[in-house]
Order: sequence, then C-alpha cells, then structure tokens
Amino acid sequence: MSTTPQPSAPALTPARRRGVLAVVLVSLAVVVSAVPSLNVALPGLAQDTGANQTQLQWIIDAYALVFAGLLLPAGAIGDRFGRKPVLVAGLALFAAGAFAAATADSPSTIIMLRGLSGVGAALVMPTTLSIITSSFPAAERGKAVGAWIGVAGAGAVFGLLTSGLLLEWLSWPSIFVFGGILAALTLLAAVVVIPNSRESSAPRIDAVGGALSALSLAGIVFGTIEGPHRGWTDPVTLAAFAAGVLGGALWLAWSLRTTDPMLDPRLFRVRGFTTGVLSITVQFFVFFGMVFIVLQYLQLILDYSPLQAGLAMTPMGMVLGGLSRRAPHIVGKIGVRRAAGTGLVLMTAGVLVLSLLDADTSYWLVLAGLLPIGAGMALATAPATTSIVDSLPAHKQGVASAVNDAAREVGGTLGIAVLGSILNNGYRQGVSDNAPAGLPPEAVHTAQESLAVSQAVAERLGTQGEALGRAAVDAFIDGYSVAYLASAALLLVTAAAILRFGPRRTTAEAGTALAETAPSPRKTPAETSDHAGIPD
Repeated sequence: MSTTPQPSAPALTPARRRGVLAVVLVSLAVVVSAVPSLNVALPGLAQDTGANQTQLQWIIDAYALVFAGLLLPAGAIGDRFGRKPVLVAGLALFAAGAFAAATADSPSTIIMLRGLSGVGAALVMPTTLSIITSSFPAAERGKAVGAWIGVAGAGAVFGLLTSGLLLEWLSWPSIFVFGGILAALTLLAAVVVIPNSRESSAPRIDAVGGALSALSLAGIVFGTIEGPHRGWTDPVTLAAFAAGVLGGALWLAWSLRTTDPMLDPRLFRVRGFTTGVLSITVQFFVFFGMVFIVLQYLQLILDYSPLQAGLAMTPMGMVLGGLSRRAPHIVGKIGVRRAAGTGLVLMTAGVLVLSLLDADTSYWLVLAGLLPIGAGMALATAPATTSIVDSLPAHKQGVASAVNDAAREVGGTLGIAVLGSILNNGYRQGVSDNAPAGLPPEAVHTAQESLAVSQAVAERLGTQGEALGRAAVDAFIDGYSVAYLASAALLLVTAAAILRFGPRRTTAEAGTALAETAPSPRKTPAETSDHAGIPD
C-alpha cells in the first residue's frame, strides 16, 4: 500500500525554528487581519467618502476576492520558484497597496488598491503554512500547525483591536499605514530568518486553471454583491452569474483533461479532503459575514466606539486562540467527526443567539452569541485543516496549504457577499416600506444606501428624520436577523453532512484511493517523482 509522504524538515536549530515560526505567524496575522481591521472603520469611511452599502461591501471584498482567487496558483508558484522569495514579494505588494490606500479619498480608488494588497496576501498566506510543513520535523509540526490555526482565527480579533485603538485618536487611513509598516518590518525579518525551500519536482503552473477558477469566483461574488443594488434580474447581475457558472464548468472540464491541474477535481473523492474543504468554507462563510454585520450593529445601533467594538469581540478571539492549541488533543480523544460536528453545532447556537439582537440589547446577549462561535471554530478548524494538508504529498504542500487557505478565503468572500446582500436587500426594502409619509423621495432613496448614510440624512430632516432613523434601524435589524438565520441553517446542514460522510480512513489510505481513481499523467524523466499517493 502506498502512503502519502510528509516533507522532511531541513537541519535548522531549535532557535532558528522558533524564529521561523515567529516570522511566519506575524506574516499570517498581517494578511488575515486586513479584512476585519477595516470593518470597524466602515462607518467613518462611509461618512468621509460617501460610500454606499454596496461600495462598503466591495471595499472589504475586493481584497478578499483577489486574495481567494489567486491562492491556488500562488501556492504552486511558491513550490516551484521558492517559498522565501514569494513570501517577501507578497509582503512588499501588500505594503505598497496599504500605503497607497492611505492617501486615497474615493471608494473606487480604495477598492482598486485593496485588490493590489489582495495579490500580496495571496502570495503570503499559503507560503506561511508550507514553510512550516517544510521546516519543522514531524514531532514538532503538529504544534506549529496548531499555532498557525490559532493565529489564522484570532488574527481577526488582533485586527479589530489595533484598528479600534488607532481610531480612538486617528482616522481610517491610519489603519492602512499601520498595516503597511507592519508588513514592511516583517519583510525585513523574513529576509534574515526564513530559509528558502522549493520542490525540485514541482509540476508546471496551471495558468489556464487558475484563470478559470478566478473567473468563476469573481462572477459569483460580483453578481451577489451587485444584486441588491442593481436588481437581481438586471442584465449585468445575470451576466456576472452566468460568467461565474461558465467559468466553473470550464475549470472542471480543463482540470479533468490536463496532466498537471492546479487542483485535481478527483481529490474531492477523498473524504478527508472533501469534508475538510466543506467545513473550512462554511465556517469562514459564517464567520466573516458575521463580523461584517455585527461590527456595524455594535457601532451604529449600540453606539460603540471602534475601540469598544474591537474589545467587544475580544472574548471570542481569546476562546478561539486558546482552544485551538488544545483542539488536536480533543480531536484525538473524541474523533474527527465528533469534534467537527460539535464545533459546527456550537457555531449554530451562537449565530442563533445573535439573530435575537435588537436596538435595546445588552452586551451580555452579544457575548452569549460570540463565545460559542469562537469555541466552535476552534474545534472544527483543526481537524479540517489537518485533513486537507495530510491528503497531499510533500511536493504538493504549497497547493495543500493554498487549498486550505482558498477554502477559508472563498468562504469568507462569499459570506460577506451573500450575508451582506441579504442584509442589504432587507434593509433597502425595509426603509422603502416603513419610511414615514411626506418625506422627499430623494431622502428615502439616499437613506437606503446604508445605515450610516441614513443617520446623516435623519439629522438634517429634524422631526421627520427621527421617524426615518427608527425605520432604518428596524430595517437593519430585520435584515441581519434573516442573514443570521440563514447562517444557522447552513451550519446545521454542514454538520449533518460531516457527521454522516466524514472520513473513515487514514490519510495514507485516502492517498491510495486517489491514486487508484486518477489517470496516470505522461511525464518526462525530469518530472518523474518517487512520491506515492497523489499523482503530480
């Protein structure tokens, strides 16, 4: 029986490995925190730039969309050309986009520059995990990956706290400046500390597959975000969805025919790989969408400052980061299926609590929803990440890391798009239906742009504005309640699927199963590899 080999660690001293882990984790925190860190600045950014709710979604999702779309080819680039130079290049691009965004004054410019930072983030994130798997011996790799998982989740709270602190004294551009400085300093440390590594037998880069997968994701996300604003039957919206579906179909056809696909669709016949990808995608779909919505609720309805909003989210991050280190032990005790299922059920409970929030809710109810979400993610993420990484051989570790990261970012991107659109759709309809009679139509139309904009409109209208403000708050609450209920239903369905179809075999057996079903690609002698399990 063939097995799935793991990468052998280079001869690094323990002190050097600790340094490598520190730089890798800070690099990860830089790119992971870039989405939630800007969430606390959305109300102020909307007021300063006039961004509507759709543009606010794009400011967040432009980064996440490019990030997600390029993760898989970026992982392959690191495997082929060297992980250290790819990490350094990614940090440089991220810093350049961040510094430039700090000087922007229009939503469209910020959206474009966020996309540039997303390119850098795509180069950084898969490289961090593959550096860990190639630098640490097997005995230490589990703890290092556990630390990576903890930072990947708790990094969101780090972003919220640092942004909240900055916004206590400075305005939203300071968030970009801070991110750029941190990326630049980490780049210098990476040049000194990180050893270079690459796979001598890495396959060619599948540019066609990468382009088709990016087209598919971009079309679906564009249609989802623009639907509430343009209309779901608008030709642009329909064309975007059509492009997304067509891109996905072409990617599948191409990947099944080419000898070295970016991501072999046959991998989804491996239970551990499939359920791992499904779990990660759904977890971060809910998590990123929840953060996007709940931070607006805390600031615009409960009137929290950015720092107070960041502090309000901190307990969730503490639970997530602390429990992530214990999660492998818990999984060993109760099994992969039970750990993953329990985690998703805990997340469901938390989301259902958040769906009960209203304009007069105390923080204790918010906390009662956040804590089980953090605990659930800690339990569910560890087995999912391990299943994905262990399903691929050593020379595919960059791609394995990228698949894990892509599942996370695709889920987060779609979560912000879908749950944000559910909120946006419900909010716009609620304002239209419940706005007080006698208001100028242009005032109602402007109030539909976002809750932050409606509050500014209400202040200008006096007594009539108070009624409009109450209608806007009620519409926002109704919209996010529907979004949270949809999230809970998705989590429950996913939990049931994983409990029913979760992996029963070891990862070595999974590799054998794939080898038995995949066709043998034609290779030149230079491409021949002695790795067993999954074909190059």
